[in-house]
Amino acid sequence: MSFTSHTAAHSIPPHTLTQLAREWLAEDTPNFDPAGVCVGSQQVEARLLCKTPHSILAGSPFFTAVFTEVGCTVDWIFQDGDEIGPDAVTLTAVVRGPARCLLLGERPALNCLSRVSGIATRCSRLQAVATARGWHGEVAGTRKTTPGFRLPEKYAMLVGGVSMHRHDLSGMVMLKDNHVWASRSITQAVKAARSVCGFSSKIEVECHSAEEGKEAAGAGANIVMLDNLQPQELHVAARALKEKFPTLLIEASGGVTPENIAMYFSPHVDIISLGCITQGCPVVDFSLKVQKPVSHSSLQE
Repeated sequence: MSFTSHTAAHSIPPHTLTQLAREWLAEDTPNFDPAGVCVGSQQVEARLLCKTPHSILAGSPFFTAVFTEVGCTVDWIFQDGDEIGPDAVTLTAVVRGPARCLLLGERPALNCLSRVSGIATRCSRLQAVATARGWHGEVAGTRKTTPGFRLPEKYAMLVGGVSMHRHDLSGMVMLKDNHVWASRSITQAVKAARSVCGFSSKIEVECHSAEEGKEAAGAGANIVMLDNLQPQELHVAARALKEKFPTLLIEASGGVTPENIAMYFSPHVDIISLGCITQGCPVVDFSLKVQKPVSHSSLQE
């Protein structure tokens, strides 16, 4: 069966969801909740409304985990990966549970869902540009994630249809300029890294010219990141590297934005990574509205 964004949630371990939900709730309510006295534990229903049309929904497993932790249930109308809209306001899910508990989970759940959906929406639009241009490569995120929030942000990339890139420092070796300068040469840095990571990890080297890329590939690097090159410089350097090292993967990074990404598409570039996927990304506007209880007198009328 082919992968769809609806199945992306299967990649998240249940215990990780529970742990994150508990941390977010503890951060938001470390002591008493005085407002809980006002509403008590009566059963209520709240409607999750999306107020940013044409957004991609992402983050429902985290949203649900928060409410599960406080004894509420969530019934989703949309699934992760669905586009919400086109109406200005769209009913997205219904949350039910004790009033004070539902309101305990409201803000942590909304914060997560808004940000994750925003990232997924940007990713989806970037991938749409690549597909429309017929580019063969992968749009990718970076490790420029929010501390403590990496898993949801990487999940958003998965739902949005772009590559998550490496998850952390242990996932793949990336030798950036500071590593090279501290090691005194690209060749020494690659050889030292390979002696530790062995055959099971790829090695990527940040380079600023075709010459540096050739040194990295000659030393055994699997991927060369051509960093902060202007598009025309990038195309020339990438072609030169592919001609000499046909199996080498070429990544373009630095200065790439949603507005100019098409200028970096090339038959010789395999990956284009953008830090703006997680940095400065607009959020999707969600709100949770508790429905007013129907009075007995109204029912009798």
